[in-house]
Amino acid sequence: MIKNIIFDFGQVLVKFDPEYMTEKYVTDFSDSKLLQKTVFDRIYWDKLDLGTISDEELIKEVCSRLPERLHPVAEKIYKNWLYNLPETDGIRELITGIKKKFGVKLFLLSNISKSFSQHRNEIPILSFFDKCIMSADYGVVKPNKEIFDILCSECKIKKEESIFIDDNPKNIAGAKNYGINTYLFDGNTQALKDYLFEILEK
Repeated sequence: MIKNIIFDFGQVLVKFDPEYMTEKYVTDFSDSKLLQKTVFDRIYWDKLDLGTISDEELIKEVCSRLPERLHPVAEKIYKNWLYNLPETDGIRELITGIKKKFGVKLFLLSNISKSFSQHRNEIPILSFFDKCIMSADYGVVKPNKEIFDILCSECKIKKEESIFIDDNPKNIAGAKNYGINTYLFDGNTQALKDYLFEILEK
């Protein structure tokens, strides 16, 4: 019996779109492309997910690769990215609906920065979740086994009673190998709703 629904954050609950986050502050096409490539470079964001780089260090390194005239806007883009995350269409209705109808617990498991974790209360959709596990707080990321150990321990849940929803096949494979039920999200909220209602009504 499924009692716990575990969601990833980016590209599941919300749309993480560097183009959108950049073009809110930049109109020049060339500048926008350069800023997207630099500010959201995985060189930095992988470290953010592990908690091994600070916001200040990231901004300093990003600016070292950009013309000086772009430094202020690069800092603005980075400092505001977590406020520029549109919710995935229909996802709020889905999570509130399954919680109300089935009484399941909702958890978040995300590879995400310490800065985001510190500001989690400013993200409206997270108010519906019972607990959030964010990688940078623990220094380990999906799909490592350790993050699933932390999830089950911190949330006091059993893996066989849980389903994990993520858009990354590697993370899905990691959860499946650990023994958690999984669903690979492709952006189709209705299909996810149909699946969850089917398994929860059993």
